[in-house]
Amino acid sequence: MKTRAQQREETRHLIVEAAIQVFSDKGFHGASTRDIAAQAGVNQGLLTYHFKSKEELWIASADRIFKEMRALVAGTRDALAGEEPHTIAREVTKAYVRYAAKRPELFRFMVEEGKHPDARMRWLVDTHLKPLFEEFFQNDLIPEQLRPHAFYALAGAASSIFALAPECKRLTGLNPTTKQAIETHAEYVTNLLIP
Repeated sequence: MKTRAQQREETRHLIVEAAIQVFSDKGFHGASTRDIAAQAGVNQGLLTYHFKSKEELWIASADRIFKEMRALVAGTRDALAGEEPHTIAREVTKAYVRYAAKRPELFRFMVEEGKHPDARMRWLVDTHLKPLFEEFFQNDLIPEQLRPHAFYALAGAASSIFALAPECKRLTGLNPTTKQAIETHAEYVTNLLIP
């Protein structure tokens, strides 16, 4: 039998997962806590018990999805300690593509929040994107003046096929969420950006 603390943690986890989905689909302004409660399958009161405001829930959502991804990138880099920078960069890129396939909400989240020059966008950039940007460019493989282009090329190339999976399937017949399609895409994007 689960303790009350375990039940609370599971409920909180469920709510944040639902919030990630709703915020990535509708953005902060379009999402409501009622939408999130419905997505999580909990009542509104339970949601407000765990999160005092929509802003607090948005922060918890951003923290989860970006920390997961940053941990994956760091873990991949750490596992390859001692390898050539080119090899590390290629494997980090592949790991990022695989994460984009697993979590298409990441790209949608960035697109939704990146188009509003407000406090949330500034917080997201300063808290999560700047450290990620620095993590990606720890080596000198890409000249400094090209790094903004490389970062956004990677984000779009790695993620859009998964964020737009229904469109991709309708347009090309390819289901990009299959293991084979993900690995093909990871290899293609890596070869494109880090030959």
